[in-house]
Amino acid sequence: MSDSTRIERDAAAWLARRDADGWSQTEQAQLDAWLQADTAHRVAYIRLRHAWQQADRLKALGAGVPAGQIPAKGEWTLSPFVNRGASNEETAASNAAPPSRVAGAARRRERERHASRRRSLRAKFAAVAACFALIVALGFGWFRYSAVQSAIYSTPLSATESVALSDGSQATLSSDSRVTTTMSRHERHIELQQGEAYFEVAKDAARPFVVAAGERRVVAVGTRFSVRRESDGIRVVVTEGVVRLVSSAGAPAQSDLRLPAGSVAFSGKDGVSVQSLAVDKAEEYLSWRGGFIQFRDTPLSEAAAEFNRYNARKIVVADARAGAVRVGGHFRWSNTDAFVRLLKEGFSIRAEQEGDRIVLHSE
Repeated sequence: MSDSTRIERDAAAWLARRDADGWSQTEQAQLDAWLQADTAHRVAYIRLRHAWQQADRLKALGAGVPAGQIPAKGEWTLSPFVNRGASNEETAASNAAPPSRVAGAARRRERERHASRRRSLRAKFAAVAACFALIVALGFGWFRYSAVQSAIYSTPLSATESVALSDGSQATLSSDSRVTTTMSRHERHIELQQGEAYFEVAKDAARPFVVAAGERRVVAVGTRFSVRRESDGIRVVVTEGVVRLVSSAGAPAQSDLRLPAGSVAFSGKDGVSVQSLAVDKAEEYLSWRGGFIQFRDTPLSEAAAEFNRYNARKIVVADARAGAVRVGGHFRWSNTDAFVRLLKEGFSIRAEQEGDRIVLHSE
């Protein structure tokens, strides 16, 4: 039995006992202690009590009560057929009977009252259990599987931001990025709508952490990784733990991939390619978190596109010869001028300022 089910059943038992005859101060103290022991106890008890009240204390138990009236506490199972007191004839008969017969009759009536109390308590507990089952059937599925908290996070161009998610995870958004988060009881769902985000995932084996980007999903429980949307696919970089790269619902089926730390995977229309690197080398793909970008024998066309992810002033490569020039180095992504100056001095590239563009030509 799960903890939540056990707590709900305990709450049902307390509710039945509370409204039975003979509730004592000792029992009240025990109930108070149980309620104070855990917030989940109070929530279960209040929710179940409210459901019972909303159902007019289960009208079925109030059969024989005039319409529109709710049976009073302690009288929910008393029907018109249960005597609330002795009739005049019974009283007269008892006065005329010998003392031994009177005492015997009194004992029988006392036993009947005790038996009636036990039957009443069992009936109340059964009713509470039935109410609890109804709550589970109608509401618990929704409570477990529906979204309980949603949020949207975004960054403007030339900015990065770290945000704390409601499950205890951390997300760092790159320039011009946007994610939506939906936290439910069975899944933590993140949709990367644009840009790139790095996630430090809080461990929760019962709720996988799923990042959806286009037709692919990245699934983790507790790990660190980034997901980046490109025009023709997504890139995943794993720096700790293991993630799974899977197809989204409705997308063409592809084999799931297990990506351990050090993996750099690209998924596009032509399939998936994976590099297995040392973790410190994989971290170089994420140097944007510190304000830098790094190139290793990278075509100038790709390097220019990387700078453009962070800056409003765009670098335009005017010809294929210039785009094929290979560059390397560690650059601050906010300092486009330093990068262009290096190209002019070391790679025989000519640069022209055209409004909010820097146009590069081969010489």
